[in-house]
Amino acid sequence: MIVIIKYNAGNIRSVQNAVLRLGYNSIITDDENKIRSAEKVIFPGVGEAGSAMNYLKDRKLDNLILSLQQPVLGICLGLQLMCSHSEESNTRCLNIFDTNVRMFPKVDKVPHMGWNNFTSVSGDLFRGISAIDDVYFVHSYYAEISSCTSAICEYILSFSAAMQRDNFYATQFHPEKSAGKGEQILRNFLEL
Repeated sequence: MIVIIKYNAGNIRSVQNAVLRLGYNSIITDDENKIRSAEKVIFPGVGEAGSAMNYLKDRKLDNLILSLQQPVLGICLGLQLMCSHSEESNTRCLNIFDTNVRMFPKVDKVPHMGWNNFTSVSGDLFRGISAIDDVYFVHSYYAEISSCTSAICEYILSFSAAMQRDNFYATQFHPEKSAGKGEQILRNFLEL
């Protein structure tokens, strides 16, 4: 079973619909036992870092996520919460990826919204994907590049479009809204 973590963040149903289109059943839950016994876990979200982390901590989902051994995919806010710290509400995050989340400088249109390609891609999520492929972004905050970065994108500056460490994977872009290439990335995760 695929579990999508419920934690008071938006965009969860569109992820569930994308998983279903790929032929997989999933449930949305914050139940510890169901999350722990899942074959794969997806940690998506659109929202604000501080309130999302508070929700995770109040339900002890922060420690649960850190203890997971199966493949886990963070999407958008999920990626940001897997980092060490976010400038958004000065939020201490999960520290899975040892990097910080910062707000884009106000020198261009923020949020970064729309289709963009990569400057580089690597790793299991990107089988069948090249740097010239476009994916869909909506975000005002970005993760700095680190040793966990598996894809880089350029918007105002270079940032982590995807990250991976051990069984934890994450994308800043929305694979569920990125047409065929996004479906391929989700399929790659579901087939790990």
